[in-house]
Amino acid sequence: MSTLTAPAYDYAGLTRLVTGDSADTVPVLEVFTGDPVARLPQSSESDVDTAFAEARAAQAEWARWPVRRRLAVFERFHRLVLENHRIISDLIQVETGKSRRMAFEELCDIPMATSHYLKHAARLLRPVRHPGAIPFASTSVEVRKPRGVVGVIAPWNFPFAIGFCDAIPALLAGNGIVLKPDNRTPLSPAFGLKLLREAGIPEGLVQIVCGDGPVVGPAVVDRADFVMFTGSEATGRRVAAQAAGRLIESCMELGGKNPMIVLPDANLDEAVDSAIPGVFNNTGQLCLHIERIYVHESVYAAFRDRFVARVAAMRVGAGYDFDAEMGGLVSVEHRDRVAAQVEQAKALGATVLTGGRARPDLGPTFYEPTVLENVTAGADLFGEETFGPVAALYPFATADEAVRLANDTRYGLSASVWGRDLRAARAVGARLETGHVNVNDSAALAYAGKSAPSGGFKASGLGVRNGDQGLLKFTESTNVATLKRQVLNPPPDQPYTKYVDQTVRMLQTLRRFRLR
Repeated sequence: MSTLTAPAYDYAGLTRLVTGDSADTVPVLEVFTGDPVARLPQSSESDVDTAFAEARAAQAEWARWPVRRRLAVFERFHRLVLENHRIISDLIQVETGKSRRMAFEELCDIPMATSHYLKHAARLLRPVRHPGAIPFASTSVEVRKPRGVVGVIAPWNFPFAIGFCDAIPALLAGNGIVLKPDNRTPLSPAFGLKLLREAGIPEGLVQIVCGDGPVVGPAVVDRADFVMFTGSEATGRRVAAQAAGRLIESCMELGGKNPMIVLPDANLDEAVDSAIPGVFNNTGQLCLHIERIYVHESVYAAFRDRFVARVAAMRVGAGYDFDAEMGGLVSVEHRDRVAAQVEQAKALGATVLTGGRARPDLGPTFYEPTVLENVTAGADLFGEETFGPVAALYPFATADEAVRLANDTRYGLSASVWGRDLRAARAVGARLETGHVNVNDSAALAYAGKSAPSGGFKASGLGVRNGDQGLLKFTESTNVATLKRQVLNPPPDQPYTKYVDQTVRMLQTLRRFRLR
């Protein structure tokens, strides 16, 4: 069992930033040891009401700020995140049990997203002139307005990055935020709120509420003007239905059962090196990570042997330094769910090539990095999201077979294709039913490109993050149309048939000269 202690910090001070009852609390655990570091207030429906009321009052002022003034706040926020990267990494590790490497990579997503929208927000929010309905006689201007208060329901696997990668563009667009992190991971989101206040957002603009998901989550959805949800498919379906019932929009990133395809001409050393983080980053608790690896039969044995040797040599352990390649899972309960999938797959004929055991000697939530083959369709591990440090290997004979196998899932979030012939690899990638395709990279490349949209197909979600739409989705558009002179109605003394003839000639002229 680990003898680590959590880094010294005022954890109780962070939990006081939650809108909730200090008499009704749950413990926040240091995952490596299972020891409590703070008591987390639990928010009631009345607390959620209070949070939205305060956010709405502050949002009315914030929306009136010029965009350049909002941008100045996020210039400071960007600087503060980087200045405090050690504290943020500590907090992420305390509440998630992930490795130090992964905690640092997680926090880097926020300055990357902030930097992107600092560059593009002013352009995206600027009024846009469009051709008027009547050329030369009318104008049309698209005006972007904030939706109001956005409800952000963030997961436990990336509590800092996912909570704020959605909040940043929403705030820059002029909205307020009510953020609901998972009960297990409130510390880094609360620290993010502390930095936002230090950067200069109005008091009350961003609120944090915590509590059981089935209680607090629906309360947030019932009061929000837009919902951003990241989490499981089952919960996402309920959130989407509840939001649709109120006629408000929602955006969500849900699960994935992401494939990696290794073509016969792939550089196997590079593919193996990239597959290690692609599968085992964040201990496999990553919607974008690889769970299924399809390898051409001509190189299957060579890839398998190199990959298994590399996985077996991974450095796994608890620590607030950069030595470990992989940390623990988020909880004992989640460790048991991962282990149950592996045990079921073994019972149905799968072979464990390496790993496959819990490691209580390292800490209460540790599970070995695991590779299997011969996983059959009857096993949950074959088609259900495992969300742990587990990958299954499968051979294929043709590119068509690889594409069919990769697409044989209700999910469609991310995929990876490996091959030296880039044209052929991209052609395979273009046939995959996923929101992200990484050619000669395992998992992170497409999502890291903040200029392009990031979303999922099928049961992997609705809408997108990143890119222009990643900010514009937090706005409503108003079309302000102006008629310079009255040309729409015929003179009262003119027969309507003459007006019809004139209108037909006008429409023919517009088409001829491509004015409409």
